Amino acid sequence: MPEAATGLDPRRWKALAFIATAQLMVVLDATIVNIALPSAQADLNISDGNRQWVITAYALAFGGLLLFGGRIADLWGRKRAFITGLVGFAGASTLGGAAANEAMMLGARALQGAFGALLAPAALSLLAVMFTDGKERAKAFGIYGAIAGGGGAVGLILGGVLTEYMNWRWTFFVNIPFAAAAAVGAMLVISEPADARNRSALDIPGVVLSTLGLVSLVYGFTRAESEGWSEGGTVAMFIAAAVLLIAFVLTEAKVKAPLLPLRVVTDRNRGGAYLSLGLAIIAMFGLFLFLTYYLQIVKDYSPVKTGVAFLPMIVGMITGSTQIGARLMTRVPPRLLMVPGFVLASGGMLTLTQLEVDSSYPALILPALLMLGLGMGTAFMPAMSLATHGVRPSDAGVASAMVNTSQQVGGAIGTALLNTIAASATTSYIADHAAQATTRPAQQMLKLESMVQGYTSAIWWAVGILLLSAAIAGVLVNARAQSGSAGAGAKDGEPSDAAGEAEPALVAMH
Repeated sequence: MPEAATGLDPRRWKALAFIATAQLMVVLDATIVNIALPSAQADLNISDGNRQWVITAYALAFGGLLLFGGRIADLWGRKRAFITGLVGFAGASTLGGAAANEAMMLGARALQGAFGALLAPAALSLLAVMFTDGKERAKAFGIYGAIAGGGGAVGLILGGVLTEYMNWRWTFFVNIPFAAAAAVGAMLVISEPADARNRSALDIPGVVLSTLGLVSLVYGFTRAESEGWSEGGTVAMFIAAAVLLIAFVLTEAKVKAPLLPLRVVTDRNRGGAYLSLGLAIIAMFGLFLFLTYYLQIVKDYSPVKTGVAFLPMIVGMITGSTQIGARLMTRVPPRLLMVPGFVLASGGMLTLTQLEVDSSYPALILPALLMLGLGMGTAFMPAMSLATHGVRPSDAGVASAMVNTSQQVGGAIGTALLNTIAASATTSYIADHAAQATTRPAQQMLKLESMVQGYTSAIWWAVGILLLSAAIAGVLVNARAQSGSAGAGAKDGEPSDAAGEAEPALVAMH
């Protein structure tokens, strides 16, 4: 039997470095362009009405094509899909950095999203099929989980540095060395098991229905943020999404070789992982959005200083993922990491509900970010591992795509829902206190106070959403500790916790 298939090939640890590099590139790209958007908008003469499409074009292509990208990885082979995704993403980034007008920029962002939808599930499914030993899987997913959770904050830092000291175009060009290093490394060291391919015919009706359904859903939430929840186009998008996704599920239940075998999502542990992750991302996107605004507008931080302010959360995520999650995943059931992790993160979010205009960063924001990072890192790592645990190797790509889909849809919901809540609370606060602001300084203070009131109102909702994530993990997730074999090749329908009983000792970290 080939070494790669037995889990004994030492090259897979080198492969992990390149997979992690690619994942970091995709995750940070979701936030790095946000920082550069004002400069790019001015240079390319993009109207205020169209600037949202720089973000939306990426989100729609990425979210809509994820399931298709995951199944392509199953069909082609993850290594080939991974390298193709990297090359395409680098090409699209080059196009974006060289953009001479609005159309060129929007086209580049859509291409980035499309190739990202191929790259992201290929990266995660490579981990799923290459690391099948429970202890080694814990280490690999610990690293991956830290990057997936903290990459957005890294994007804020890198975006600020590049925009402030170089040029907004470098927020695109910076992807090229990431992609080149990961692609060359993948060609040299990645070796996936030979029996992990899915050679079934592609489910074309499933591709069309899932892509149109997910695009309608993501665009519905994006439109709700700018146009309102009751606006005709928004309602139409949600109705279309519901019809298309219901039709997709009915189709998948009948076709011989479905795009998304329903066994992947009906397993209670994987379903619980997808749902709890998606909800947690709703809360996380709210945090990035409101805390970025708070630090830059209320506290007058520069883009670079704002990014650096998020560093404690990254440190917390890395610690929670690699030093808590990875060490305990083979010893305790996943829910005993996910539930406390989400509860701790909700405690950090609860601390941020106390924000005021003059709040101290060291006394209030710093401890809140540490709690959030530690909690999220501890919860994300076993959740991501569980989401692909026990799945058939031939379904690893589409199971991984479901992780990314839950995150992408969660991000769209979080941005739209929490921003709407914040805007409503801000408007209400101004209406209640406007009569008292009779001088210019008082009016300026009222503006800042109303913004903070809006942020904290939305953050209260984020607290509740994180507690709901914890409750879902506690109720649905009943897998045992993931020690021994990770169940690659397990037959769906068998318990996905078939990895066996817990190891008596902690995993030794290298």
